Amino acid sequence: MTYLEIINAVLRRLRETEVTDVNETDYSKLIGEYVNSVKKEVEVAWDWNALRTAITVNTIAGVRSYTLTGAGQRFRLADVSNNTSKFMLQQRSTTWMNEHFLFTETPDSTPTFYNFNGVSGGDSKVDLYPTPDQVYTLQFNVTIPQADLVDNADTLSIPAEPVIQGVLARAISERGEDGGRMSNDQYALYRSALADEIAVEAGRFSDETIWYTV
Repeated sequence: MTYLEIINAVLRRLRETEVTDVNETDYSKLIGEYVNSVKKEVEVAWDWNALRTAITVNTIAGVRSYTLTGAGQRFRLADVSNNTSKFMLQQRSTTWMNEHFLFTETPDSTPTFYNFNGVSGGDSKVDLYPTPDQVYTLQFNVTIPQADLVDNADTLSIPAEPVIQGVLARAISERGEDGGRMSNDQYALYRSALADEIAVEAGRFSDETIWYTV
């Protein structure tokens, strides 16, 4: 659904007049703010398939730090693979990386470990250890939240129903029903809609919902 369609879906449920532009009235602007707020909540509730992507980093000999261009800072990481050498990289703590960079004489070689360290231009940076000795193709499999919806035709990537129900719950609370039965019932519908959509996706990623003893 588009940004405008979501706003109008909420307005109809509130028995308000639909709009032709997201910024047409003060109230449509408010609903639009709620849409982006609830969108963020829904995005962090699950690693939605529509938000999953792969960022490729080609290393340079002698360079240990790289920027994950396009990742931003709110992404979630699934795994990192060295596609050139055919193995998975392992994450290490900042302390571990500092100790090995500062106190261990390690020749440049195939990067085996990684650690997130700082930001450049709004995107996260990652350090590799050992420092690459040649070009390696690394793949970072990540989930990146969608940017805020702004224009009428901006399309929501994640399922729309939980967002609509969540926005409606906030709008009802804002009208003075905060803590009342109507508000509580709507928040229950929001949580139910979110759980339903997660259950649908979880059926396609069953390996991600298995608990292992460690």
